[in-house]
Amino acid sequence: MAIGSFLVAIVVGLTGMGGGALMTPMLVTFFGVPPLAAVSSDLAASAIMKPVGSFVHLRRGTVNLKLVGWLCVGSVPSAFLGVLILKYVLGDGEETQHFIEKAMGVALLIAAGGLIVRMWQAIRDKTENRTEAERVTAEPGSPASEPTPELKIRPIPTILTGVVGGVIVGITSVGSGSLIIVALLALYPMLKANQLVGTDLLQAVPLVAAAALGHILFGDFQLSVTAALLVGSIPGVYIGARISSRAPGQLIRRALAVVLLASALKMFGVPTVVLAWTLLALIVVAVLSWALLRGRNKDTETVDSGV
Repeated sequence: MAIGSFLVAIVVGLTGMGGGALMTPMLVTFFGVPPLAAVSSDLAASAIMKPVGSFVHLRRGTVNLKLVGWLCVGSVPSAFLGVLILKYVLGDGEETQHFIEKAMGVALLIAAGGLIVRMWQAIRDKTENRTEAERVTAEPGSPASEPTPELKIRPIPTILTGVVGGVIVGITSVGSGSLIIVALLALYPMLKANQLVGTDLLQAVPLVAAAALGHILFGDFQLSVTAALLVGSIPGVYIGARISSRAPGQLIRRALAVVLLASALKMFGVPTVVLAWTLLALIVVAVLSWALLRGRNKDTETVDSGV
């Protein structure tokens, strides 16, 4: 369990996702931990793990503190509310355990869909050589070495994103990275990928802490599971965060897509072999689509230069 949490934590530090999206499914699928106990124990471990990764990004200057503040206004109280909904509305029976698994799968698929759209937009920006004014996504480069861009904060949508994300995190442990990071992609498309990860990791600290407190009080928290997760996750998230703060933005986005799709399919009970072939097929389709789009763009450039 510690080795598994170490590997997952590297992904968390690298992408901002994977705490609930990978850790909870790992506990349920490979170690037979009941879903509710997995959610409770994972959130408690994440409350300690997330600050480690966010501290690295904070030192690197890849965090937008204003955005973090507005997100926390909505997410912190709603995360605790999500735990209460799980305890007093849904209950803790077998049906609730099944509901948690499927809810995690749906949440991950939504997040994966949003990220794929974002990646497609980035490909079009690149292949069509759009100017800075025409671009839908940020200019690729080395975001860790650049200052965080000045953003025009949209308070109401940002707070609502925090509210929805907080409730889902409280119920499923998924969302502090996966759903909120995709929502931020839609609200603030010009945020650099590394800065997006850093901002999301820091806002997840109070969010996950609130949800963890609720699960310790009202959930099915298991200290032995949390301790095993922490042994591997603390060094893992530190390593991942250091890589992320310097890694190219395109690499991070691709890693996010793979993490989300794999986690979502696993929550719906897809066998490992089928999962591997499905991911391979999706990667092939993505590469072919990129090549086709690039080829069309070259043809257009040839025609334009001929004219």
